[in-house]
Amino acid sequence: MAVVNLYTDGSSRGNPGPGGYGLILEFQGKRKEISQGFRRTTNNRMELLAVIVGLENLTTNKYIICVYSDSKYVIDSITKGWVFSWQLKNFKGKKNADLWQRYLILQANYQIQFNWVKGHAGHPENERCDELAVSAALSTDHLIDENFENLG
Repeated sequence: MAVVNLYTDGSSRGNPGPGGYGLILEFQGKRKEISQGFRRTTNNRMELLAVIVGLENLTTNKYIICVYSDSKYVIDSITKGWVFSWQLKNFKGKKNADLWQRYLILQANYQIQFNWVKGHAGHPENERCDELAVSAALSTDHLIDENFENLG
């Protein structure tokens, strides 16, 4: 069975501060890069948003999705099942509930395998996603992370 590879990274220049995400979707030799910056956000939000946006850009659910991230926050929250416990408690006291709820709706449609990669260790796609995320964070083309800014 064919596999879609989704490589992700997030960045924040200050935590909170200007931030961005970068992602690469790879399927059967084709590659798509996506990034976006935000005026004020956190690193964890950008790490998670990269996964969400990657899933939102898929056009089929026929294939296994292999997600590669250097975020222990994202990987552990999902693979250790914490997010499902948070969901049962309506995310009481948890940060980024808006993004986790968005992720949970999406993930129900896909067969996803999560893989942690060590950041800044020479993994080519992770390094490229980092470049995309940092560039987006430093750009002047920022969106407003309204759910974050409205809470702060």
